[in-house]
Amino acid sequence: MPAQARPRRRATATRPPRGFDARTLAAIHRDRILGIRAGTRPHRFIGVWVVVAERRVFVRSWSVKPDGWFRTFAAEPVGAVQVGGRTLAVRVVRTRSERLKAAVDRAYRDKYKTPGALRYVADLCRAKSKATTTELVPIAR
Repeated sequence: MPAQARPRRRATATRPPRGFDARTLAAIHRDRILGIRAGTRPHRFIGVWVVVAERRVFVRSWSVKPDGWFRTFAAEPVGAVQVGGRTLAVRVVRTRSERLKAAVDRAYRDKYKTPGALRYVADLCRAKSKATTTELVPIAR
């Protein structure tokens, strides 16, 4: 019996790239704080710690407050970030991959390694915060 051929995927030349461009990734990697606004309701940007892992952008909630950005994104998975003097629309994707979560752990430990940050990084790498690992994906406009 001959092996069955896999169906070919159609080319998606018109699909925009999923991630941020190299300049934006570099700025996110360099900056210690990212301005983020969850949802579409008007309110101020807040600062969160952000990392780049595998050329993708991730955030975690440290406190998981009922009225915080993480819960807002859970209800409405769009928002905006401030990077390099620009405001960019984003959508969020919850991360389930343990491999990616481990990469995000390493990225937090590599980026935030000052004595004052170590305690918070340890908390961000514990189960409660790790469960909130969220990828930020730009929305093309």
